[in-house]
Amino acid sequence: MTTTMLERGKTAKKAGIQLSATDTQTRSAALTAIADALEKNRAALIAANQADYERSAAENLAAPLLGRLTFDDHKIDDVIDGIHSLIELEDPLGATRMATELDTGLELYKITCPIGVIGIIFESRPDAFVQISTLCLKSGNAVLLKGGREALETNRLLCKVISEATASVGIPDGWIQNLESREDVNAMLALDDYIDLIIPRGSNSFVKYIMDHSNIPVMGHSDGICHAYVDASADPDKAVSIAVDAKTQYVSACNTIETLLVHKDIAGEFLPRLKAGMDQKQVHLKGDDRVRAVIDVEPATDDDWSTEYLDYILSIKVVDSLEDAIDHINTYGSGHTDVIVTEDEDHAKKFTTLVDSAGVYVNCSSRFADGFRYGFGAEVGISTSKLHARGPVGLDGLLSYKYKLIGHGDIVSDFADGKRSFTHKSLDQDCPL
Repeated sequence: MTTTMLERGKTAKKAGIQLSATDTQTRSAALTAIADALEKNRAALIAANQADYERSAAENLAAPLLGRLTFDDHKIDDVIDGIHSLIELEDPLGATRMATELDTGLELYKITCPIGVIGIIFESRPDAFVQISTLCLKSGNAVLLKGGREALETNRLLCKVISEATASVGIPDGWIQNLESREDVNAMLALDDYIDLIIPRGSNSFVKYIMDHSNIPVMGHSDGICHAYVDASADPDKAVSIAVDAKTQYVSACNTIETLLVHKDIAGEFLPRLKAGMDQKQVHLKGDDRVRAVIDVEPATDDDWSTEYLDYILSIKVVDSLEDAIDHINTYGSGHTDVIVTEDEDHAKKFTTLVDSAGVYVNCSSRFADGFRYGFGAEVGISTSKLHARGPVGLDGLLSYKYKLIGHGDIVSDFADGKRSFTHKSLDQDCPL
């Protein structure tokens, strides 16, 4: 018997409420059970992923997406390690964020709680399925996941493995559900009575489509058009190392650089060194006229400045000043992560202040833009919006809060009539309830 999306939404809502009331030990036991189940089902998961890979390769899936699709021993080791790191993090639920005495015996507490039910639409990475679901579990949220069609068999098996593992320690059925079709997504967008947040990971146009077709709040995770700017004062060797890592360490990630900006005063010295480094990694370089006057590369077009390649391609532009670099980034960037390489502290401060991105880095690779590397355990994605959560969205980005007011027969009339007055005194204590 087919279950409708409405029924699935109701199930997720009920499961989310029950999950929000679980204690730290239960959720930690569930995470341990997931890690053990992934290890136990390693061979079956690799076989399912291989079937997905072969089918997708036969359908001529783009190389960057094929790279993201792989779920091999190394990726499984990584997600298991990530789960154990997540277990070690402090429980995010029930934390007291504010404590105020309104008057003697009348105390107000601001307490962290789950968002509720989260719908997440993401790309072809099966490791993201595990990272997202375990973050939601740790933070007490139910989750509906829609991965790419290319990972159909892998995600289907992952959902079964995770669901059975968590059920074995008392986590309610239906807290995690796997969606498999576009029709499921469109039906999910109408469930504003049951789903509290949608997180779409994809292009700007895709995120806009989701926003235009749902009344559910949307946290945008869009293009990763990241930049590195090599300032006039940059150490050339340091700049080459950072640029090569930011472009090639994992080329299909959203936090790789797609455009390199170079100050005119260092271009003659720096660009030949850069080309030598990028040639070793077989990166195809494009450049504007001033770049091509120094090194032999393909001409760059205006479209290149707004293209997310997710491939071994890098566009390079020579700029006249720090201000020009900042203006270019704010014009063409996606608000993800942007880097300055400089030995000038004033320039670093100006760059990090004026570049309007979730991550602004000084003298380090853009590849550090990652929830695990930030110590968040993992991430559900990187938010390029400014409301609620920005940058790598870990546990904190999956939380809301509620106010608990504890009194002893207090009534507003006493304050309105002047019998009592508010003290609004800060308290240094946790909520007792």
